[in-house]
Amino acid sequence: MNIHEYQGKEILRKYGVMVPNGKVAFTVEEAVEAAKELGTQVCVVKAQIHAGGRGKAGGVKVAKNLDEVRIYANEILGKTLVTHQTGPEGKEVKRLLIEEGCDIKKEYYVGLVLDRVTSRVVLMASEEGGTEIEEVAAKTPEKIFKEVIDPVLGLMPYQARRIALRINIPKELMNQAVKFMMGLYQAYIEKDCSIAEINPLVVTGDGKVMALDAKLNFDDNAVSRQKDIVAYRDIEEEDPKEIEASKFDLSYISLEGNIGCMVNGAGLAMATMDIVKHYGGDPANFLDCGGGATAEKVTGAFKIILADPNVKGIFVNIFGGIMKCDVIAEGVIEAIKQEGLNVPLVVRLEGTNVDVGKKLIAESGFNIISAQSMSDGAQKIVSLVG
Repeated sequence: MNIHEYQGKEILRKYGVMVPNGKVAFTVEEAVEAAKELGTQVCVVKAQIHAGGRGKAGGVKVAKNLDEVRIYANEILGKTLVTHQTGPEGKEVKRLLIEEGCDIKKEYYVGLVLDRVTSRVVLMASEEGGTEIEEVAAKTPEKIFKEVIDPVLGLMPYQARRIALRINIPKELMNQAVKFMMGLYQAYIEKDCSIAEINPLVVTGDGKVMALDAKLNFDDNAVSRQKDIVAYRDIEEEDPKEIEASKFDLSYISLEGNIGCMVNGAGLAMATMDIVKHYGGDPANFLDCGGGATAEKVTGAFKIILADPNVKGIFVNIFGGIMKCDVIAEGVIEAIKQEGLNVPLVVRLEGTNVDVGKKLIAESGFNIISAQSMSDGAQKIVSLVG
């Protein structure tokens, strides 16, 4: 789950992480009023979307007076920003962060991520702030420093201090930087973050260590115990198909291909996408309907795939264990009855109640193509779509 920058800063402020004062605005008039309330000579007008690279796309403007706040707010609100993270379709800006300007002396990068190789949280930092960390990693990886954090001890002050020394935080601001990183780590752990990224962290002319930007992502599996975080959810920023999938407790991720995939089990879903790619196809989604799905859940999953206008063919690949093949067949048939079927459909069933499932499909009266194996099914759907 993602949240907006201003929401992330609200959370960090509670953990003692210094952030600029700012106010959210949904209209031009609210933006001007927010700037008045801040009362600073310089304000920053920042687009709020769930994507990075907003500045390069024209979504961040520095205003030196209220007239400029009005001009920039009018320019950015309603604009579709296209960044390296939005995809070519971009995202429409529906809210702004009006923030006090600050005297930036130096920019840094600080982030916390889960390293799945070591199963540890890692503190990363670089002196190359204000630049995408992927770009730094590709061009100057020696400028990225890491501290692996013991899950029992947590981030230790000496680790934060060592990172601060390595990225050349001024000595007189060392204690501030350590406090900043300790607060960031506490927020990461207590709020079940998957990413906590500050880019840039800045040192200001008046001697403050501050988060000028904040990106917090949260573990979807933990949001049930983070009610305050769920309240920050902005469904207008999410893929409608993924929102619909969440209603049925489906694991769904929209992709850019044209072959819809419905599979049970994450491993089999990954293998299915791989074999479709192997035979020259391009998956339109990752969809794991789980091990114990009902016919209603399967119907919902199939409808989500059919609702994607990019889908030109569908591959259902089920290996029944807990999931029974006849339940899958009933769900697919019911979805076709309700929604119709105007694209090729290939179904491969194997496992529990496979004969019953195949019989239901054969007697359904719909043009459903059976496959004898995963490889056979992938070749058939790729050929039909191609």
